Amino acid sequence: MRPNIVSEAGVQTRLAQWWEGLPFLTSAVVFVCTTIYLVCLLAGYDSFYEICFLPSAVISRFQVYRIFTAILFHGSLLHVLFNMMALVPLGSELERIMGSVRLLYIIILLATTNALLHLLIALLVAYNPIKPFEYLMDECAIGFSGVLFSMIVIETSLSGQQYRSVFGLFNVPAKWYAWILLVVFQLVMSNVSLLGHLCGILSGFAYSYGLFNFLIPGPSFYSKIEASSLLSTCVRRPKFILCTGGNPSAFIPTYSSQGTTSSGLFSGNLWRNLSSWIPQRETSSQATQDGHMFPGRGRTLGSAQGQAVSDVDSESNLQARLLDNSDSEHPSDAGQQLSDGRQTLNNTVAAGAEIPIHHQDYVASEEEIQKLVSMGFERTQVEVALAAADGDINVAVEILSQQG
Repeated sequence: MRPNIVSEAGVQTRLAQWWEGLPFLTSAVVFVCTTIYLVCLLAGYDSFYEICFLPSAVISRFQVYRIFTAILFHGSLLHVLFNMMALVPLGSELERIMGSVRLLYIIILLATTNALLHLLIALLVAYNPIKPFEYLMDECAIGFSGVLFSMIVIETSLSGQQYRSVFGLFNVPAKWYAWILLVVFQLVMSNVSLLGHLCGILSGFAYSYGLFNFLIPGPSFYSKIEASSLLSTCVRRPKFILCTGGNPSAFIPTYSSQGTTSSGLFSGNLWRNLSSWIPQRETSSQATQDGHMFPGRGRTLGSAQGQAVSDVDSESNLQARLLDNSDSEHPSDAGQQLSDGRQTLNNTVAAGAEIPIHHQDYVASEEEIQKLVSMGFERTQVEVALAAADGDINVAVEILSQQG
């Protein structure tokens, strides 16, 4: 009897398909870090003290190369395995939002800021006059986990989820997720760099709240890099994700307003930013997780009528908002658009004349609008996208990104 075709595929084919599904930069970082570890293992190289991030060596001998060598080398098989397993989902999601070149720039930026914060905190703690801890200057930090903690903060702030699962054991509020991971790793694992992970979290929050916006170039910078002949081979690969077509502010995902380079710390809106970090919609953790795994509008069998009613309500809501905006910006065209809107709505109603219509228009809250406006989108587009997404912020972000 001929065996099943699925079983014939085998693990190797499935791994190849999984690898091909990873975006370009994420797969490249996994390949580089894994290859470096295997080469060190086969060559018997274990002098990590020469390449790790060592505050005393950076200051006394100005060995700034340690900022980047430290994130590429790993000390053990479990070390590189856990870090790369965490990078795959985080890097894939952020790369699909930002683009390959932009994410590479963000990783370099986060690695640099992590190192500077690490150096600053080590200096302050090691030489404080009350109780100095000079051993911090000779603490050797190595691995990609510092950047991973930054990416966790950024991805969590962008996802809009209220709760996160810690290793599938228990759920915690999303705003405390990175901090709880920091404590869990310190308690469960030995020889973990508390300062390295802490600086990663701080850099992630600083980026999320727009403190690094003055260091982030505009879209033209990434477009020029993508158009260069040096990257022509990479850009042609199907796994490569272009930065064009995304948010024109080039600051995603942050909470600073579009076209503003000032720090959120001094803008007078710090408390509003902090309070709006987690959406105020009341949804259960199970419903949130199900919606994340299965995006879109669910519909059971025999619910065609309900779907048609929803489409009519959505059409009516969108037309009303578009007419309001057009009336304020282009009064002369308001009459024509009003007639067009009514005609569209009438056609929709006529197609389902036997369906009773009960309007329950979704009205976006000011907090949801401000959350998306602070990410760089225009208010008019935000209101229309929220109406089209029925208040789902994740779907609204996708709509706005596609429109950009």
